[in-house]
Amino acid sequence: MENENGLEVARRRLQRIGGHLGTVRSDFGGRLDTQCTAGEYCIGQGYSVVLPENLQMGKWNVYRSARSPLKLVDRFPEHPEIQTLHENFLHAVDSYHECKYLGTRVRVDGTVGEYKWMTYGEAGTARTALGSGLIYHGIPKGACIGLYFINRPEWIVTEHACSSYSYISVPLYDTLGPDAVKYIINHADISAVFCVQEALKIMLSFLSELPSLRLIVVVGAAEDHIPSLPSKAGIEIISYSKLLDQGHSNLQPFRPPMPEDIATFCYTSGTTGTPKGAVLSHENLIASSGGATLSVKLYPTDVYISYLPLAHIYERANCVGLTYSGVAIGFYQGDSMKLMDDLVALRPTIFASVPRLYNRIYSGILNAVKMSGTLRERLFNAAFNAKKQAIMNGKVPSPIWDKLVFNKIRARLGGRVRLMISGASPLSPEVMDFLRICFGGRVSEGYGMTETSCTICLCDEGDNLSGHVGSPSAACEVKLEDVPEMNYTSDDKPYPRGEICVRGPIVFKGYYKDELQTREILDDNGWLHTGDIGLWLPGGRLKIIDRKKNIFKLSQGEYIAPEKIENVYVKSKFVGQCFIYGDSLNSWLVAVVAVEPDVLSAWAASEGIKYQDLNQLCADPRARAAVLVDMDAVGRDSRLRGFEFAKAVTLVPDPFSLENGLLTPTFKIKRQQAKAHFAEAISNMYSELALEEQNLPRRSL
Repeated sequence: MENENGLEVARRRLQRIGGHLGTVRSDFGGRLDTQCTAGEYCIGQGYSVVLPENLQMGKWNVYRSARSPLKLVDRFPEHPEIQTLHENFLHAVDSYHECKYLGTRVRVDGTVGEYKWMTYGEAGTARTALGSGLIYHGIPKGACIGLYFINRPEWIVTEHACSSYSYISVPLYDTLGPDAVKYIINHADISAVFCVQEALKIMLSFLSELPSLRLIVVVGAAEDHIPSLPSKAGIEIISYSKLLDQGHSNLQPFRPPMPEDIATFCYTSGTTGTPKGAVLSHENLIASSGGATLSVKLYPTDVYISYLPLAHIYERANCVGLTYSGVAIGFYQGDSMKLMDDLVALRPTIFASVPRLYNRIYSGILNAVKMSGTLRERLFNAAFNAKKQAIMNGKVPSPIWDKLVFNKIRARLGGRVRLMISGASPLSPEVMDFLRICFGGRVSEGYGMTETSCTICLCDEGDNLSGHVGSPSAACEVKLEDVPEMNYTSDDKPYPRGEICVRGPIVFKGYYKDELQTREILDDNGWLHTGDIGLWLPGGRLKIIDRKKNIFKLSQGEYIAPEKIENVYVKSKFVGQCFIYGDSLNSWLVAVVAVEPDVLSAWAASEGIKYQDLNQLCADPRARAAVLVDMDAVGRDSRLRGFEFAKAVTLVPDPFSLENGLLTPTFKIKRQQAKAHFAEAISNMYSELALEEQNLPRRSL
């Protein structure tokens, strides 16, 4: 009855708007078009529709997906009976019982071979045994269960057990470090932790400081290799296989959760401070995946490779949707350096990644083309330009180019990828277009965050315009709120601009035990304030242009958004990653660049520069000067303002990573840690700039 009332209110809302909107026939139902009196905020044959947030104010500023303008999606449209993760997996086991589900590569005689698969039915049996085993050990309903290991089938099975027996899963980032792991276990009052032996060794060092912990389950270890603890410790350590056996011998009925029950605490490390636990319910995660099914179609014949951290909402939300559709999920070996080998062995049809890897693929292919000889380089350029022109004109490219050039490139990812998705940070338009042309199929960039259960926006199929993150998910509505201190308003021309705010069934319940930070991000009307600055492009597509939270002021009073500048500089062929620094004591910006080794080495060879190793080359003033010149050129092309240019650069050979503490698990730079890590380099750059300024000839008054 409540849903019906909400639908009726929405219908009346549209009726009041009157003749502004009319239905249009298109490739999907429900899309709305403008009448001539609709004004600039109404979308003609677009991907979004625009509604007034408040009828009394009359301001048209709330965007919804054109696929579901009257009602936000909160379930899978084809299976509305699925309201929890437990019911989602029941559906999958029933529908795809004998289909491949979870795959790992088998090692034979020390050599990694082909993938071995667990079916949906087998995973369902393991789920039941695991949940029953936790009950056998006295873990109460509603308890928190920690997962402290990287992607592998046991991770997925354990989370299914949590969902079916009303436990709350709590991922522990493998790279957060001991202090953060200890903090999360105590903050969430975790009762049991599933981990691998390497993580067990870390936990043993502070086990006495974990009062809530009762059980540790070691994954991938034989029982005779499990250390025992004295009974007075109050903690039992057993192997994963033993817990399965105990559960099989003491099977228990499911303890299904309600849709509003908490499914997970997803801790975000952030760029500063202690981790925050985002509280996500079953209905949050189901709504997120339900909305995604309207724009991304998956099939039981699809194959997906899982290597992005399952502790991050991006990969977890992917797996909810993949499970719903009966997709086979193959796991990487656990070594990112061997990922390309795993791709060739698995031959996935779906590939989700982050710009960092796509940028590496892009630069790797271009470098290989340049090294292949003049004739092959000309052939590649001819094929690339011809295919690009056809795509831009809405035509089907000639298959001859794929046969001659691009099929060999596609083989790098296994040769079957039909859908590539990018998330976590902005992907440059150049790389996006490059991927579409070289790999074919659909390439879509998305935008989301942990607090919105993942997806807020996703590029629609058939939309060949690059440089944006698409239209809103059918499970949320989006508006831009004015940020006057940064000169962003909804009245800006030619496009409305402002802070991106999100509302709908995908928005989280808040931060666990942190009312203050919850109130900072969620307002009284249910809008979540993302801290990102966006603008609306024609067609109702969102473009991320800035960041509200990380701005700082230079000594002359100019505000700087470093992430915006970093996203410009990574377009330089020399730049793998970039950290921009400035403060109110200085009038210039400086940059620390993690170089692309192959590109810098090739440049050095062309210049006849001799060096012993990459460290020495990075320290060479000629290399620093060459990189800064290229960065300046990229900055001019992107129309950076004068004070936004880096005036000095330090080159480093090693990338910013989770391991060295410079990236969050969502691959964002930890700015405070980077500042401390590169403090000496930053100081040296400012000293050099000050010296240069002193040596400049002074004009007479």
